Amino acid sequence: MASFGTLLKSGVSLLRCVRQFSTGTCSLVRMHAIPKLKQVDRWTEKRSMFGVYDNIGILGDFKAHPKDLITGPAWLRGFRGNELQRLTRKKRMVGDRMMTEDRHNLEKRISFLYRRFNRYGKHR
Repeated sequence: MASFGTLLKSGVSLLRCVRQFSTGTCSLVRMHAIPKLKQVDRWTEKRSMFGVYDNIGILGDFKAHPKDLITGPAWLRGFRGNELQRLTRKKRMVGDRMMTEDRHNLEKRISFLYRRFNRYGKHR
């Protein structure tokens, strides 16, 4: 017991804490390199077709609108809107003539989008 008392008096601690405690000092902030510029394709289909129908009004005496000259499915000609509006428009216009599986998949997508827009739409 006497040896134990001499150890305590000399300043040697037998009971050391295993965990290291921190006062919450900040870690070093790492600076990343400046990101490289993205390579942009300037001749994508959308950019290359920009302004194609602008001359129709000038040369055609404003009799034809560009949306009348666009070829494609009837439910898409001159249409602007989101996916739900587009699919409901397609269902109204050609839904009765669609194949069974295609119509079923269309209705599934419409019901999913309907629920999604009701939960997370802009009106919320």
